[in-house]
Amino acid sequence: MKNKLILIFSVLVSITAIAQETKQRFSLEEAISFALENNRTAKNASRDIEAAKQQKWETTAAGLPQLNAAVDYQNSIKQQLQVVEASAFGGPEGEYTAIALGLEQSLIGSATLSQLLFDGSYIVGLQSAKVYLEISKNAKTKTDLEVRKAVVNAYGNVLLTEESVTILERNKLALQKNLDETTKIYENGLEEEESVEQLKITLSTINSTLNNSIRLKKVAYQMLNITLGLDIENETVLTDNLETLTAQNIDLAFTNNPFSIENTIDYKIAENDKTSKELLLKLEKFKNLPTLSAFLTGGYASYSPEFTFLDSDQKYYGFGIFGAKLSIPIFTSGATNSKIQRAKINLEKAEDDLTETEQQLKLQIASAKSDYQFAIEEYSIKKENLNLAERIEKKNQTKFFEGIASSFELRQAQTQLYTAQQEFLQAMLNVINNKVALETITNQGL
Repeated sequence: MKNKLILIFSVLVSITAIAQETKQRFSLEEAISFALENNRTAKNASRDIEAAKQQKWETTAAGLPQLNAAVDYQNSIKQQLQVVEASAFGGPEGEYTAIALGLEQSLIGSATLSQLLFDGSYIVGLQSAKVYLEISKNAKTKTDLEVRKAVVNAYGNVLLTEESVTILERNKLALQKNLDETTKIYENGLEEEESVEQLKITLSTINSTLNNSIRLKKVAYQMLNITLGLDIENETVLTDNLETLTAQNIDLAFTNNPFSIENTIDYKIAENDKTSKELLLKLEKFKNLPTLSAFLTGGYASYSPEFTFLDSDQKYYGFGIFGAKLSIPIFTSGATNSKIQRAKINLEKAEDDLTETEQQLKLQIASAKSDYQFAIEEYSIKKENLNLAERIEKKNQTKFFEGIASSFELRQAQTQLYTAQQEFLQAMLNVINNKVALETITNQGL
């Protein structure tokens, strides 16, 4: 019996240990680092960079020496005849005869070395591949900034729901105690029934809000898991709390930083677009230039009336060819000029888009600064309002049980307190979210 108890206890301990191991604990910074590695969108952005590197080499390789080999076997089931003068083979003058030239089967093996000597499109292609890689890197930075922002928002929402549930449960216990005491007083004939009913209404509202907050809490965790790149039902534990994070994100001096528009990722992306349009214009112009390439081909050929090419005594005849090709565009019926003009129009549009992006970023940064400053001010106000609401509710509760205040006045004070509690929680979250919004726009935080 003793051994069985020990075994059961060991199994329970093992199960508990496994359950604890499956939980993943994150501070906010740990959650951000984890998401940057495991978020599915972030991983795909990294893959895009690798693909751009491969494309860059693919473009580069097109201008390097190319070596190709070929084996050509032919079997003339019915040979094509050639008509020649019969006199060439001892026949009468003026007559013609059809003869078969060559043998029925042939095997030719060759290797060709080719080299592009000059091509304007290739030069532009190399430059474009470099720009494409830069675009992919900037897109990765943009993605990482957005993932970081999403993690902060999702992490904050979880903490908000956690705090909401805790506060609502505490309010529910206090309210239930008030209701029980008031019911006893009413049953003793010292209180009106309306007082009990008012408390019941308030308690019913609290219960409804609490149940909704518990549901929202589950959704908030699921949203965080998706953002982190985890399974939606993963058991995640957060080690930071809302109040601490709020204190860490209150920094009015941050808004005084001289943010450079040129360093923002959106401006860099718009610059990339302008550069790519410049290269497209350059490409269309370079298409008017000649292209020059050279090749060297060597191999062996063998002929036979039957398939004897694998025999040791089969004769093979070597050959070699060197050549060059110069292609000069002369006349395209105006198509080339139309392409150049269209590329110029697209470049002008990209230049205007860059200017528009610059102006929009100035506005967004100014707006984000204002929102962040307001969030900090609102946080201080809501904190003070909460302290006042707590004192008012406590005073009205004392007055109510002393018979000085009515149940309606108590309910008003309680409702005011519950509203102040939720507004204070939201104010803390706003500080965190508005700080990360400003950091995202100004390319900070990574």
